[in-house]
Amino acid sequence: MKTVTKTFRNFAGAAALAALSIPAVLPAVPAHAASSSADQKKLAQAVAALRGISTMKADFVQTDRKGQSVGGTLILQRPGRIRFQYEKSAQMLIVGDGKALTLVDYAVNQVQRWPISNSPLGALLDPSRDVAKFGKVVPTGNPNVVSIEVRDTEHPEYGIITLIFVRDASAPGGLELTYWVALDSQNQRTTVALSNQRYGVAIDKNAFRWKDPRPRNRR
Repeated sequence: MKTVTKTFRNFAGAAALAALSIPAVLPAVPAHAASSSADQKKLAQAVAALRGISTMKADFVQTDRKGQSVGGTLILQRPGRIRFQYEKSAQMLIVGDGKALTLVDYAVNQVQRWPISNSPLGALLDPSRDVAKFGKVVPTGNPNVVSIEVRDTEHPEYGIITLIFVRDASAPGGLELTYWVALDSQNQRTTVALSNQRYGVAIDKNAFRWKDPRPRNRR
């Protein structure tokens, strides 16, 4: 477990950043990014599916490029709020409050915080920035599976996020987000697979708060 946890720490931030970009990126995808009217329709369906999520809870499994995994529970509240509650053995938590992303490492009593406006994802999440966002449909060979690749072509350092949806009439917009793959500029790949998705659920007002493990005299 020590090896898994060490590797997990190297990739946790990337996965959470990828997750936070999901509600903000696709709604701004321009129509010309699609290569055909069929692709444009799929992009529009994906946008509708994401916009249809007001709140969501799901189980997740996060896997790094070496195949090592860790699980937990995801809480999402649009716009921009997210919580990765990792399994107890990981001793970590990631919370996004809509303005910043915080990684809390209870194993070493450390906190890392990324202001969205000062991070690479600021170009995608900060409404004050007018930056083009691009998406394209990736063929899957399965009519019930929709794959959308999102990247900012002017800023390759932001990496690539590929969102995978499965058609499900009970999901918002008729598409259920089942997993995403984040590939950063160093080709570090992180996959987050979702299951047991529940939509429109009540979210506790404290869901996006966290307990600071650092000694008071060092804050």
